[in-house]
Amino acid sequence: MTDITIIGAGVAGLCVARELRDRGANVHLYDRGGAPGAHACSWWAGGMLAPYCEAESAEPEVVRLGSGAASWWQDKTGLVAHKGTLVVALDRDHSQLRQFARRTSQFDPVDRARIAVLEPDLEDRFSKGLYFPSEAHICPRAALASLFKSLLSDGVDFTQADCDPAQSASGGLTIDCRGYAARDLLRDLRGVKGEMLMLSCPDVTLTRTLRLLHPRIPLYVVPRGNGIFMLGATMIESSASTHVTARSLLEMLSAAYALHPAFGEAEVLETGVDTRPAFADNFPCVRRDGNLIQVNGFYRHGYLLAPAFARRVGDMIFGTQQEGNTHEYSA
Repeated sequence: MTDITIIGAGVAGLCVARELRDRGANVHLYDRGGAPGAHACSWWAGGMLAPYCEAESAEPEVVRLGSGAASWWQDKTGLVAHKGTLVVALDRDHSQLRQFARRTSQFDPVDRARIAVLEPDLEDRFSKGLYFPSEAHICPRAALASLFKSLLSDGVDFTQADCDPAQSASGGLTIDCRGYAARDLLRDLRGVKGEMLMLSCPDVTLTRTLRLLHPRIPLYVVPRGNGIFMLGATMIESSASTHVTARSLLEMLSAAYALHPAFGEAEVLETGVDTRPAFADNFPCVRRDGNLIQVNGFYRHGYLLAPAFARRVGDMIFGTQQEGNTHEYSA
């Protein structure tokens, strides 16, 4: 049995651990912050498994590699909501909707009546939209907890402690999945700040991810059940702040109010900030130097791309057939 150390128990580390354990590896998992929680960037994610919507601003590889994410998460956790994605815009912003349609695929144009069928609480609020029926979403916190619990049940050894990747690699195969913390070794890694809100609004019922297009700050709203909604929108380069800015808070709440006025009476349950790790092309990569494998740079696509990259790590280690990938190389 192959002994492997994985450093980092965020979404990348847990997906890699799951893939390697399923292939028979003896996995030792380390994270200085402990079990999955607020210390992890992936704790604050939206959990949108929406490869076709991501094509609006991401390269084709994101769509191709992300298309299998929903089935992977469903197989490993059983927590995926297969409800699709609904993209809408106010009448004044229909040019944004047309632009989104030109850059994406696998959607159905929908009119006012169809929007009302998909989301009755949006009846008469939007005259046009795009519905991506094959997309899905997952609650990140529940997904992380489920993966972590299943790994422990399957014999993965977990230690809450710092673990130096270089030192660990001197004694055996080590996979560094520390995210932004790995910038001590990955000098080309940068941080991109993301901000989110959690709202309680029992007066609104939504069943799928909603994207409200806007020329300045597009908004996504992901239902968490029981009248709870996660709102996100921002991507701020090179920011070390650990707090949501007043401007972002105002714009996200204004956009939510534009989606449905009842959000004006919502309670703000939580605000959160994370620093997403990214390379210059905003695409992850796997790098290997001897016994040290580094998996990083997931940007805003952690839940969408981590399963595919976990499989690639498994292929690399166990020598199975692997697709070509210009973003992946051995140092």
